[in-house]
Amino acid sequence: MDTATPAVTVALHDGQSVVAQSSQVDARRHGELLLPAVHRVLDEAGLGLDAVTDLVVGVGPGPYTGLRVGLVTAATFGSALGVPVHGLCTLDGLAYASGFDEPFVVATDARRKEVYWARYDDARTRVTEPAVDRPADIADLVAGLPAVGAGARLYGEVFPDAREPEHQSAAALAGLAAERLAAGETLLDPLPLYLRRPDAQVPKNYKVVTPQ
Repeated sequence: MDTATPAVTVALHDGQSVVAQSSQVDARRHGELLLPAVHRVLDEAGLGLDAVTDLVVGVGPGPYTGLRVGLVTAATFGSALGVPVHGLCTLDGLAYASGFDEPFVVATDARRKEVYWARYDDARTRVTEPAVDRPADIADLVAGLPAVGAGARLYGEVFPDAREPEHQSAAALAGLAAERLAAGETLLDPLPLYLRRPDAQVPKNYKVVTPQ
């Protein structure tokens, strides 16, 4: 599952291929849409939650509110079922879904007129760490490269060669995870990759209330 972008996306993978999947794009309803999507995918596959042997969740980068929905849900399922929970970079899922065999960029919408982005040599090989920047500030670094993701579509002046996919797919994330686990690789811990502080802040000074 992945909720690090506006796409609330869930998939079930049997180690060889995707069995069922569900994706809905809605930046404001992650918490409302995720659990029904899990049930829908399991129903389509004709399986119960107890059939799950591993959980994979996108760790971002992504906005604080949406990202934590997927991470907390995955952690809760993992604890209840007693199965391992693995993390994968959300940008890697988009890259894998592209199928590219040439250098390119993944860019998602980070709001605040910024993008979360990384460069790749091909669909499986990321060559830079995920970062958050204003598109104009990275124009020289991404010049001439095709790009995927909603961030690329938002800023066509910096990413003129924007291609599919636009949104994250849990099916691609699961496929990449299955491939890496089969190769004996260790995936990320399921911890959030925020890259910046959340919009909500604890007040520095509390209002003083005096008795009447």
